[in-house]
Amino acid sequence: MTIEKTYMIEGVDCAVCAARIEQAINKVDGVRSSQIDLLQNRLHIYTGDEEDSSFSFDDTIRNIVSKEEPGTKVSSILDEPKEISTEGSPLSRFLRAYAIPLRIVLAAVLVICSLPVGDSSLAFFLTAIAYGISGYEIVYKAIRNLFRGNMFDENFLMTLATIGAFAIGEYTEAVAVMAFYQVGEFFQDLAVDRSRKSIAKLMDIKPQSATVIRDGKQITVKPEDITVGDALLIRPGEKIPVDAEVTSGYSSLDISALTGESLPREVHKGDPLISGSVNGSGVLHAKATNRYIDSTVASILKLVEESSQKKAKTERFITKFAKYYTPIVVVLAILIASIPPLVGSGSFSTWLYRALVFLVVSCPCALVISVPLGFFGGIGGLARMGILVKGGNHIQTLAKTGHVVFDKTGTITKGTFSVDSIIVFDSSPYTEEQIIGFAGAVEANSHHPIAKAISTYALAKDIHQTGVEVQEIPGKGMRGIVDGITVTVGTDSYMDEIGLSSDSGKETFGGPSVLVSIGEALAGRIILSDTVKRESSQTIRHLTNLGIQRISMLSGDTKTAVSAVARSVGINDFYAELLPHEKILHMERMMKQKKSQESLLFVGDGINDAPVLARADIGASMGSMGSDAAVEASDMVIMTDDLSKIPQGIVHARKTVSIVTQNIIFALSIKVLVMALGTVGIATMWLAVFADTGVALLAVMNSLRALKYD
Repeated sequence: MTIEKTYMIEGVDCAVCAARIEQAINKVDGVRSSQIDLLQNRLHIYTGDEEDSSFSFDDTIRNIVSKEEPGTKVSSILDEPKEISTEGSPLSRFLRAYAIPLRIVLAAVLVICSLPVGDSSLAFFLTAIAYGISGYEIVYKAIRNLFRGNMFDENFLMTLATIGAFAIGEYTEAVAVMAFYQVGEFFQDLAVDRSRKSIAKLMDIKPQSATVIRDGKQITVKPEDITVGDALLIRPGEKIPVDAEVTSGYSSLDISALTGESLPREVHKGDPLISGSVNGSGVLHAKATNRYIDSTVASILKLVEESSQKKAKTERFITKFAKYYTPIVVVLAILIASIPPLVGSGSFSTWLYRALVFLVVSCPCALVISVPLGFFGGIGGLARMGILVKGGNHIQTLAKTGHVVFDKTGTITKGTFSVDSIIVFDSSPYTEEQIIGFAGAVEANSHHPIAKAISTYALAKDIHQTGVEVQEIPGKGMRGIVDGITVTVGTDSYMDEIGLSSDSGKETFGGPSVLVSIGEALAGRIILSDTVKRESSQTIRHLTNLGIQRISMLSGDTKTAVSAVARSVGINDFYAELLPHEKILHMERMMKQKKSQESLLFVGDGINDAPVLARADIGASMGSMGSDAAVEASDMVIMTDDLSKIPQGIVHARKTVSIVTQNIIFALSIKVLVMALGTVGIATMWLAVFADTGVALLAVMNSLRALKYD
């Protein structure tokens, strides 16, 4: 059994530093794996021992993190939130917030004072103090990591480069480079912090409190303390605390934070309330239908929080790339500084300066920060659209979609069947009411949409029968004993199997139908109707315009019904009368036929199609808000029944991957160019620092575009 422990971790912004901490934690007895989420400041540790002492284990983790990255704070995610300290005077708080800018200003003043005295000892003294003020913690970290055997990081590169500049008499430039680097890091941290706040705002859908009526009194409680059946009072402007049902009142709900829908949703007595949505102008009384832990808002928050743990291939590559890239660059810098002087191609100081420029520009910060930020921004942007994706890996897969396969019922169609008519066979002694009564009694024990429609129709007609010993035959029908009489409700093919075939009315209806046998003799046929979703045809056209080469549909419904729906929405490749295992076989065949560089997307209801959802490259569940089965089975969840979210999601996934690719190409191109210019003596350290921190800042800002959707 694997136990997950989650901690808040503050002070780690470098992927290489995070990897070093993870490696140290993984050596602890009982730890199977660990992962730091830089964007949400979380440390996830997976252990195999449920009996670990929480205190001793937590203490061990804190010691390891502190040893690997001093100054980093680790706290349990389960700890009660603490108020931000406001101790100290306004001046002290100002100094803590703007320490780096103030240090840079002071260093600049000292450097300016050193300029009039030329190359004297006083100039060296002033610039040395300025260097210490501007970059003392960088030097400290470099020395500390050097003694621990972790020398190849940005601190080591900057320290080596600037001390080397001092060694060749470039005092002012050494201080300026360190100061510029600090300024770049300062603004880069602000940009990353802004992205974190944007994501936090996106996820700010959890209500902080709720009003419950108990024993006639209004009580304010936490959403976690609400139980199923509790009476809720929801005032205008308040968030719905848990999934509930309106018992009285009328209002409109703002569900834009959950589904991306801009129009409010009207609710009346008997309508469901979605947790996390905001009540409009009316006062609502409701009954809780879910605990908070099982509610929609909790499912969304859990899904978004866990999504950044599943890294895309590009993210994993960049982390490994940074691990090997920096040592290689250091070796190249040594070769640049040593080989040309040895062969008489210039002075050692000239080539040492060029090697230092090479070192400064080599830091991979722009990549290790902007790439994961881009993917997480994409996850946030999709969430704003009403699409929940379980990780950056799925965004990359979604962007490569080349084949889309749809389920029919509840996906292309609304999936809300209704009984259209009842045909009584000439040989049957039973009336319409009796047939629907027997069928409704058996179907009441099934969750299939057609079964629900039949049982609901029977109840509406006030026809009540009691079914016993009911047996469901998946994909075929239901059998049961009603008042001592055997009743079977099933498809034509199933009735053929059990020797109750009939050609009466077979294959003549545009909608689905089932046969009903009473007492081992066919009694009649129930014809149902299902409506094609308004946006289905437009969605198919949009997918075609996006270059999706193949669009298919799989269904267990009759050929006539599937053919009619397929023609109406523009799908030419469809397969009907499929049992669950036959859908899997078709999916396997389609997976083999698709191009290797493309992915197959299956869109289903997330419950009945769980095996197919799991087999596809990426599975999307439709209309399954709050369904645990949908969340578990699929890789992405569409928060509404709006099928048009599928092409919109593909477009945004492509945009996200494009942004990440832009960052990689931009950062590497600038770095390689400046490395080359520095090697031939054209680029200075000033330009090198811009190619490092400046490019990182631009890449981070570019990544923030993934949070926005068109």
